[in-house]
Amino acid sequence: MLYSATCFWADMDCESEMARSDGRGYEQLRPVTITPGVQAFAEGSALIEMGLTRVLCTVSAEDAVPVFLRGAGKGWITAEYGMLPRSTLTRMPRESSPRGRTHEIQRLIGRSLRAIADLKALGERTLTVDCDVLQADGGTRTAAVTGAYVALYQALVTLKKRRKLEAIPLKAAVAATSVGVLGGKIALDLCYEEDSRAEADFNVVMTDQGRFVEVQGTGEEATFSRETLDLVVALAEQGIRSLFQMQSDVIAKLS
Repeated sequence: MLYSATCFWADMDCESEMARSDGRGYEQLRPVTITPGVQAFAEGSALIEMGLTRVLCTVSAEDAVPVFLRGAGKGWITAEYGMLPRSTLTRMPRESSPRGRTHEIQRLIGRSLRAIADLKALGERTLTVDCDVLQADGGTRTAAVTGAYVALYQALVTLKKRRKLEAIPLKAAVAATSVGVLGGKIALDLCYEEDSRAEADFNVVMTDQGRFVEVQGTGEEATFSRETLDLVVALAEQGIRSLFQMQSDVIAKLS
């Protein structure tokens, strides 16, 4: 989808030749596939593929809550995230415990899902979301958030079918994408090669009600302007709206 009046991304002629490493336009997502129900024993699961990035998301339900929520009459959603040793070009050692980047991403996934859930309607139970990166080519955290929503929805459908829930306790959908500044141009959904050379990169998590869970941006080699930030958020929203439609098409078959 292109904006017809002026070019949506900064400092770029709309008719200029595509210059991205994989031939996409600057406003295009990588090819996305979301496959639900890929694990037989989990209450909910989904495999999300965004270009070469693949993340397996599973949700497990437990009729108990953490100590700090006992007796509070509401549930909890938490997340774990990890990368398989050969999800990258060279083998990486397994983490015995989350640290640094891993811990940050786990917290992001958990709070993204809690932001759109009615925890009181969930009841005193915990949903644990495991996001395992099978293959990494950039955007693993944003893919994890987007796929985890589908897995979460399926888990809630499962609990409803088991008569543990009267309704699906979700207030909105949630999805995420990345945006970067490449040679002064704003690009949607970076692959690893682009992310590694971006002057600035951003991760945006948004609900389908137009509210944001996170807008995180970093200038890698330079600062960025407020105008650039506004364009980044608008382009991210455009991409996330497409992801909402994909999620909706998938979960329509789960109900």
